[in-house]
Amino acid sequence: MTEPSRVPVGLSTASVWPVRAGTAFELAADLGYDGVEVMVWADPVSQDVSALRRWSRRTGVPVLSVHSPSLLITQRIWSPDPVIRLRRTVDAAVDLGARTVVVHPPFRWQRRYGDAFGDLVDELEDASGIEIAVENMFKVRPPGGSRTSRVSAFRPSIDPTDVGFRHYTLDLSHTAAAGMDALALAERMGEGLTHVHLADGTGIPKDEHLVPGRGGQPCAELLEKLVSNGFSGQIVLEINTRHATGQAQRAAELAESLLFARLHLGQ
Repeated sequence: MTEPSRVPVGLSTASVWPVRAGTAFELAADLGYDGVEVMVWADPVSQDVSALRRWSRRTGVPVLSVHSPSLLITQRIWSPDPVIRLRRTVDAAVDLGARTVVVHPPFRWQRRYGDAFGDLVDELEDASGIEIAVENMFKVRPPGGSRTSRVSAFRPSIDPTDVGFRHYTLDLSHTAAAGMDALALAERMGEGLTHVHLADGTGIPKDEHLVPGRGGQPCAELLEKLVSNGFSGQIVLEINTRHATGQAQRAAELAESLLFARLHLGQ
């Protein structure tokens, strides 16, 4: 009987912020992660494909995925044009040997980009062979809004299955902040679920990115269900360690996160 293939577990470079991306490669190597996801943002190293390639070769840690600069604070990285940013992310993934690009749905005010988004994703996937996995998001409080008011900044919604794409990223910190059922969302994503941002949240309307097991999300149940269903995608730990008092605490939380993933993946 053939044993199921081992699901790779990666470390997002966002998990070491405000330390630069090179540290994520070093910690991934030291702790036994299978690779890294590069979050392209303010960190200059994350924007430099040559530098990332050198870090990968130096540490022996492959780049599993690249997260497009889709955040509000990254709207001018590489280009103010979101189409160019996504194209450059796909090019970076090809250059780095990554399998996946993670991207957020268009913002509501990006009308031209939003109108063409689905066709653009299909075109780039067909041309590159890269899986472009659209990520679930969460609502935010509008300026001047009450403590309980929430609106979606995304078009058409925070749930990418409302449109339908070939590939999806399921982020469990985002499901917590959105008050969504993560397991039901995984079911809707179906075979298109190719990438998981493993983190946790308490259910407050805030993107917490806690160490898995420290919040209320069904992190363990999701991993076990994915394995039983023959999941062949990637798991990436995307947690917040900005509160860490030093490298030792950061490394301990990343080690705990990896252990959690390995345990519930049956590894």
